[in-house]
Amino acid sequence: MTAEILYGADDLTHLEGLEAVRKRPGMYIGSTDSRGINHLFTEVVDNSTDEGVAGHATRVVVTLHADGSVQVDDDGRGIPTGTHAKSGLSGVELVLTRLHAGGKFGGSGYKTSGGLHGVGASAVNALSHRFDVVVMREGKKHEMSFAHGVPGTFDGPGPKAAFTRQSGLRVTGRTKRTGTSIRYWYDARYFENGAKLDVEAVRAKLRNTAFLVPGVTYVLRDATDGAIAEETFHFPGGLADMVDFLAPSNEKAVTGTLLIKGTGIYHENAADENGVMRSKVERQAEVEIALRWGTGYERTVECFTNTIRNMHGGTHRRGFERAALKAVQEAIGRTRGLLKPKEDPPTLDDVLEGMTAVVHARVPEPQFTSQTKDELSTAGITKVVLGIVEKHLKAWTEDRRTKSEAKVVLQKVVDASRVRLTQKQQKDAARRKTALEGAAMPPKLVDCRTTGIARSELFLVEGDSALGSARMARVSEYQALLPLRGKILNVQKASLADTLRNVEIASIVQVLGAGTGRTFDLAAMRYGRVILMADADVDGSHIRTLLITLFAKYMRPVIEDGRLYAAMPPLHKVVTKGRNPETHFTFTQREMEQRVARLEKAGKTVVKPVPRFKGLGEMDAEELWETTMNPATRSVRRITMDDAEAAEAALELLMGEKVEPRRAWLVESAARVDQSAIDV
Repeated sequence: MTAEILYGADDLTHLEGLEAVRKRPGMYIGSTDSRGINHLFTEVVDNSTDEGVAGHATRVVVTLHADGSVQVDDDGRGIPTGTHAKSGLSGVELVLTRLHAGGKFGGSGYKTSGGLHGVGASAVNALSHRFDVVVMREGKKHEMSFAHGVPGTFDGPGPKAAFTRQSGLRVTGRTKRTGTSIRYWYDARYFENGAKLDVEAVRAKLRNTAFLVPGVTYVLRDATDGAIAEETFHFPGGLADMVDFLAPSNEKAVTGTLLIKGTGIYHENAADENGVMRSKVERQAEVEIALRWGTGYERTVECFTNTIRNMHGGTHRRGFERAALKAVQEAIGRTRGLLKPKEDPPTLDDVLEGMTAVVHARVPEPQFTSQTKDELSTAGITKVVLGIVEKHLKAWTEDRRTKSEAKVVLQKVVDASRVRLTQKQQKDAARRKTALEGAAMPPKLVDCRTTGIARSELFLVEGDSALGSARMARVSEYQALLPLRGKILNVQKASLADTLRNVEIASIVQVLGAGTGRTFDLAAMRYGRVILMADADVDGSHIRTLLITLFAKYMRPVIEDGRLYAAMPPLHKVVTKGRNPETHFTFTQREMEQRVARLEKAGKTVVKPVPRFKGLGEMDAEELWETTMNPATRSVRRITMDDAEAAEAALELLMGEKVEPRRAWLVESAARVDQSAIDV
C-alpha cells in the first residue's frame, strides 16, 4: 500500500522582506552573472540621477574601491530621514529594507524617474555583505549600516569588521551640505563563479547618463588597482553630443543633427489605493530625440526611458520608426522625380540606413517588460512619439530653409531602396546555384543528415586537429562541422570585397546559405544554431572575437535572433584515485583549485599535476562530447548584441587605425600584470 502524499498549508513557504531577493536574485536584478553585479550599481546610481533630473543634484561621483566595494555620492536632497508614520521606521531604513518602498509611486517626490518599483536599493542591500549609507539633510549628518540587510554598526572598515545589531538612524554630526552617499560590498555567494563588476560597463553607463542629463556632472574614480584614475563626464549639448559620439567616425554627415522635442497626452488604466483597476488616467510624456543621417550604411538607434537605457527598445522605438518611415515615404511621394513609375516605396531599413539616433522618453510610472528595464512596454507612448516625430519630420521636409537638406536624405533613401532590390534580385538568381538548390558545398564541410532547422547545429571548429575528435564525437543526424584554418580576416578593417574574397569567410557564408549584409535572409539559413568552437586560450578568444564581429557586421540577424553561441570547453580535467575514481572538468584556474581543495577535504586523492587541455584537439571524442557537444551536459554561451559590440570595440582598440588608445591601453594593462606570472 502506497502512503498518501499530503499537501497542505504547512507546505507553503512565505519569504518575507529581503529574503525573497536572496532566494531568487535573478527575479530582481535580471541575472546572477556579471550583468547582475553591474545592475546593482545601476540601481544605486539611477537613484542619484533621479535627483539630478528633478533639479536637485548637479554632481554624482562613483568610486570603485580596491576592496571591491562601490560608492556613489550625490549632492541631492538626501533620502528623507523622518519617521514614516505607518511603519515607524526612518525613511532611510524604510527604502533600504522594504521592497516596493520609495518616493516614486505617484507622489510629489518625482515627476519622472528611472527607479520605479522601490526594489532597487533594497535589493542591493539584500545582496551585500555590508551596506553603508550617509545622508546629509536639514543641517545634520545621518549614518546607518547593514550586514546582509540587518541594521547595525561596524567597528571598522570593510565587511569583515565586527558587527553589532542596532536599529535606527544615527545622527553623527552637523553639516551645511546635502546629499546621499552609499557604499556597498556585494556578496559573491549570490552570483556565478567568476562574475565581477565590468568597469567598462560602469563607464558607459555614466557617459550615457551624462548625455541624457546635461545639467549633471558624473565623475568616475577607479581605485581598483590601488592608484586612483579619475574621469569626468559632462555634456552640455545633451543628445546632440550623444549623436556625435555614437556616429561612426569614418563617415561624413549628410545632415546636421535634428533635435525633436515635444509633449503628448496618453491614457492608461490605473489602480486605486486598494489595487482595483479604475477608469483610464490621463498622463503626459515628454519626448526628446536627436538624429542625423550619414554617408555610411550602419544604423544606430539608442533608446532610453527616464535616463534608463532600453537595450531592446520598446514602444517609444516603435513610434519613432513608424513615424520616420511614414514621413519619409510621404515626402518622397510628394517630391516629383524621386521614384520612377511602378517602383516600390522604400522600407524601414532603407530609411534607417546611415542613421544615428537617440530616443529619450520621460514617462510618469512607465511599464517595462522586466525589472532590468530593457524594453519599454507602456502602450500609449507609441502614439505620442509617432505624432511628435511625424509632425517634426514633415515640417523639416517642407520648410524652405531645410528642404534642400531633406531632399538629399530622400534621395539617399531611394538609392538605398534600389540597391536593396537589385541585390535581392541578384541573390535570388544566385541562390538557384547554392546549397539549397543542390550545388556543391565546400569539401571540408562535414554535414549532418537533418534538413530542417529544428535541431540542426553548425559547429565552426578551430583547426583540423579538433575536427578529428569532433567528427567522432558528434551526432551525425543533426550536428555539422566546418573547420577553420587559423584566424579569419578582421572584417572591422577590411572592405566588403576583401571580406567575401576570404576563403574561410566565403565558406561560412556558402554553408549557411542565407547571404550577407542587407540581403541576409534568416529564413534561408540551413541550420538552427551556429556554435563557435575554439580553444579555451588567448588564440581561441581572438578567433571567437573575429567570428562574432563577422556575424555582427554581415549576418547580424543570427545574433539578434539568439542563434549564435560560443562553446565553453574546459581547461582542466580533475581525476581522483582509488576504487571509485571520479572525473571533474573545470573551466578556470580558480574553479580547478577550489574543486581540488573540496575533493581533498573530502578525503579523496587527486591525480597531480592536474592535466590542462592545450586545445580541443587534445580531448578524445568522449571528453569532447561530454563537455562541449552534448546538448544535455555541455556549457554554451548565447552571443548577444552586447557581446558583438564588445568584440568590435576590442578589435577597434587592439587592431584599429588609432594608435593612441592602443598605446594607453597597453601601458595601463602592463601596470596590472603580475611579475610573478611572467617569471613562471
